Amino acid sequence: MPQTIEAGAYVAKPEATSITQCYHCGTHCLTRTISIADKVFCCEGCRLVYEILNENGLCNYYQLQSHPGLSQIKSIRSDKYAYLDNEDIAKQLYKFTNGDYTIVTFYIPGVHCSSCMWLLEHLQKVNTNITESRLNFTTKEVTIHFDKNKISLRKIVELLATIGYEPYISLDEADKKKAKNYNKQRIYKLGVAGFCFGNIMMMSFPEYLSFSTGMEQQYAHLFRYLNLLLAIPVFFYSSSEFFATAWKGIKQKTLNIDAPIALAIIITFGRSVFEILTNHGGGYLDSMSGIVFFMLVGRVAQERTYKSISFTRDYKSYFPIAVSVITADGIVSKKLQDLKEKDIVQLHNDEIIPADAVVLKGKPNIDYSFVTGESEPVQLKENDQIYAGGRQVGEQITIQIIKPVAGSYLTSLWNHYAFANNKAEQNNAESGLHILSRNFTYLLLGLALCTALYWGFHDPSKIISSVTAMLIIACPCALLLAATFTNGNILRILSNNGLYLRDALVIEQLAKIDYIVFDKTGTVTEGNQNNIVVSGHQFTEEEKNLLFSVVSPSKHPYSKMIAAWLGSRNRVLINDWKEIPGKGIVVWYGKIKIVVGSADFTGITNDQDKDAKATVYVQIDDNVTAFHFLSVFRESVPQLIPSLAGRYQLSLLSGDNDKQKVLLRDLFGNKSELLFGQKPIDKLQYIESLQKNHHKVMMIGDGLNDAGALQQSNVGITLADDINNFTPSCDAILDAKKFDLLPSILRLARSSRIIINVSFGVSVLYNTIGLWFSMQGLLKPITAAILMPCSTISILLISSGVSSLLAHRLHLSLKTVD
Repeated sequence: MPQTIEAGAYVAKPEATSITQCYHCGTHCLTRTISIADKVFCCEGCRLVYEILNENGLCNYYQLQSHPGLSQIKSIRSDKYAYLDNEDIAKQLYKFTNGDYTIVTFYIPGVHCSSCMWLLEHLQKVNTNITESRLNFTTKEVTIHFDKNKISLRKIVELLATIGYEPYISLDEADKKKAKNYNKQRIYKLGVAGFCFGNIMMMSFPEYLSFSTGMEQQYAHLFRYLNLLLAIPVFFYSSSEFFATAWKGIKQKTLNIDAPIALAIIITFGRSVFEILTNHGGGYLDSMSGIVFFMLVGRVAQERTYKSISFTRDYKSYFPIAVSVITADGIVSKKLQDLKEKDIVQLHNDEIIPADAVVLKGKPNIDYSFVTGESEPVQLKENDQIYAGGRQVGEQITIQIIKPVAGSYLTSLWNHYAFANNKAEQNNAESGLHILSRNFTYLLLGLALCTALYWGFHDPSKIISSVTAMLIIACPCALLLAATFTNGNILRILSNNGLYLRDALVIEQLAKIDYIVFDKTGTVTEGNQNNIVVSGHQFTEEEKNLLFSVVSPSKHPYSKMIAAWLGSRNRVLINDWKEIPGKGIVVWYGKIKIVVGSADFTGITNDQDKDAKATVYVQIDDNVTAFHFLSVFRESVPQLIPSLAGRYQLSLLSGDNDKQKVLLRDLFGNKSELLFGQKPIDKLQYIESLQKNHHKVMMIGDGLNDAGALQQSNVGITLADDINNFTPSCDAILDAKKFDLLPSILRLARSSRIIINVSFGVSVLYNTIGLWFSMQGLLKPITAAILMPCSTISILLISSGVSSLLAHRLHLSLKTVD
């Protein structure tokens, strides 16, 4: 969208300069002065990493991929990981220890290429006290074996941080119990079912083709008993999860989606055992094992898509594992769980406020963007109250805890009743597939009872054969397979296009959506990009060189943006340089005074932009230049919002002020509701009010401040620039680079119901024909054995083929994204 710029202002554009890339990370170098031989680095950190790798003979790291490293511009405080010297804290992270030999696993967000894997698996060359290191590239987790008597956990973490792979350590990681090995067990079950299914099918050919004569018939009895032997592990092991889930539903007086599957498995296995033991036929063991195998294939494929993505993160994933507490004996590290009221905590730059507190010392500059959505830091003073979840930006401060962690404002977001509801169970209960399969099961059992009563009066010898044939041939497995493979294929297509759903039930909820609510900061607008509009005095070349030398040493984001705008320039020597965190920079260069910062700090009295969200002033002697940092819409948003507005009602909720209201009104139109200054609880209550008016609501947000609204909504989608970074609890994670595909994704979700209905129609036709013959006692076992797999194959072809064809027509990728 075009920006309105006042007369006299100009949009800042980077200076045209020759670009030099950092040898380590590929970042554009602002200067060529940091170098080793012919290798130039963007900062001292990148040069240090190169020196470490070079000294240990690990420079093959750079041969595997050009510029594989991550930028090291952000320095790490020397005592940042001092809390790991506390054994009580460190042992929370151990996976195993016998006092000496220790194993620990860390999540490394920075892993991105084969060079990362190569380096992280050669840590023992950097420090010989590390005996082994292995990286799981899918989950971005490195497992390290070491002797903790020779090297401490703190040293290992500092080593990882130094070489550019700082681990993500949070309270959630420390609280995690060893996960159940459920995924691996399901793989084992699938393997057993696949092996048995293939062999049962192979040994069933004599039964199908012998016609009671010939050599094949001589081995029929042997093959029947071998099939029964192979079917036993399928029935008792591979299909056990269907029985367990179905039984849970029965105990709650409901038939869940696994109940018909369990019924079909029990009937086919029971009838098969009866026929084999009484020498009446070969049974339906191939069909039974096929049902189990195909259902497990769909579920395993769905699970593996989301192996490395977490949908259920809460505040523990955001909070640190320990904090620095000031005591009579000095500063000690204390576990967050042990933090109490009146404890005095020391916080450094970029650290999280662990609990609600008051300021005792220092000048807090608190970034609450992840809690409230407000993009600008809040400047406070001593005795002011600060809230958990904010991040201190600037100098060291001292605070006193006034509420325990569990009683903080941030934690209370998760205590809201919206989080007490199990959305997955609720969606399952409301699922059309669940209702359809349950009613189908009731209808089938009713028809079977009527058939049994009919033959009881006319020919009792046909009761068992006709009823069991009905239950086998007309079980709702075809419907369930249609839904499973349709949704499974759609899940695969959606993941290929950047949308990762919690489970298949979310597809059905997506199809029902009629109202979409957007967060603003980080969702509609870029969370990490800004347009720079410059007004006032225009710099000379000498002033640009001087300003570059002033702002380039600063770590403040706006200083970095100004430095990037100025481009690569010749530095001038400045001896009198002072930065006041949260305020600005003051420099004397000879007799020239340069001040960079806010209007109050620079002494601007006629500040016409005092209410603007992000303005930095540069005063060189009496000349003043203003840098305005304006939020930028995501590239796809100007086309995305109008395309959605034609079908859905739209709203926007923002924790920011309404400075961009006119611009957003042009984008969303007059029918959409735009609300600003919204707190997290306001967003949640707004979603709830829409639902009370019978709307099905989808919320799209990106931060912790959206967690309540995401949970309350029918479908909560987190927009993530990195899907492996922290995201609040949600139903789906959407890769921000694929935001423009949202209309096509929603259309595909709506079409899934049509595809399932078509597949179900084919299944109903098949079941009707089968029931007609079964109820008359005319269906032979050989015919049923052939019809069941034919029906299954036709359903799979229809569901997978139609969904893939539709995705292709919607220009969605069918190939896996690397």
